[in-house]
Amino acid sequence: MSQLKVAATQMSCHTDIQKNIDKADRIVREAAENGANLILLQELFETPYFCQKEKAEYYAYATSLEENPAIKHFRQLAKELSVVLPISFYEKKNTARYNSVAMIDADGEILGVYRKSHIPDGPGYEEKYYFTPGDTGFKVWNTRVGKVGVGICWDQWFPEAARAMALQGAEILLYPTAIGSEPEDSSVDSKQHWQTCMLGHAATNLMPVIASNRIGVEHDDDSTITFYGSSFIAGPTGNLIEEASRDTEDILYAEFDLKQLEAQRVEWGLFRDRRPDLYHVLTTHDGQINK
Repeated sequence: MSQLKVAATQMSCHTDIQKNIDKADRIVREAAENGANLILLQELFETPYFCQKEKAEYYAYATSLEENPAIKHFRQLAKELSVVLPISFYEKKNTARYNSVAMIDADGEILGVYRKSHIPDGPGYEEKYYFTPGDTGFKVWNTRVGKVGVGICWDQWFPEAARAMALQGAEILLYPTAIGSEPEDSSVDSKQHWQTCMLGHAATNLMPVIASNRIGVEHDDDSTITFYGSSFIAGPTGNLIEEASRDTEDILYAEFDLKQLEAQRVEWGLFRDRRPDLYHVLTTHDGQINK
């Protein structure tokens, strides 16, 4: 398929998992009715963002791929609507727990799972308490609508992740997200920084980037996060095509010609002129190659 119509979505989340799934269902159906064939929902939409506080009872949110209610539901919906749905979920695998995305193709089949590689740890975003660092490496799937790469939230701050997916043949990059205010410093607003990082991924890899963030104010004891939405679709030169508001549920749309974008990437020479033989420093922590 050369012509691709994508949808970026955003919504608030309830404490009731089924209500969140039902809301996401309505959003996906509306996007599909408007012609979208690749629809992105936000990170961990089944639940409130439980990582604000370190609480052992929240481990119970984790389920296996086979048992997860959202995966079951959206496999059927993807097949019914013939749309591709990357679904974020809290994955339990034996003794490990991951922040994961299952890539559901337009026939309802699961093409595979990506596990979040970069795990943040800070006030209000205590993810290292809940998630094992991902072990899948960066993934690209050949879906019915094109080759799709997916990173998860904090992954989007790392250009290496976007480039790794591009080198594997991705034609579009997706980032389901949960980001908002800083509970310990309300003066910090990372929205522009957040978007700028991903506009750079689009520009340096000459491919569209889609980000879906949550909205709403969520409380957990003395911690509060106001999620700032601002989901967006970026074009292949880092241009902001569509952007949602900070506080309303929304669906954004954009259309791309994947063959045209491929020709643009080849012509521009960004991948032709790479020098991977000089990039060894990127595989170090301290920048020292010879020790």
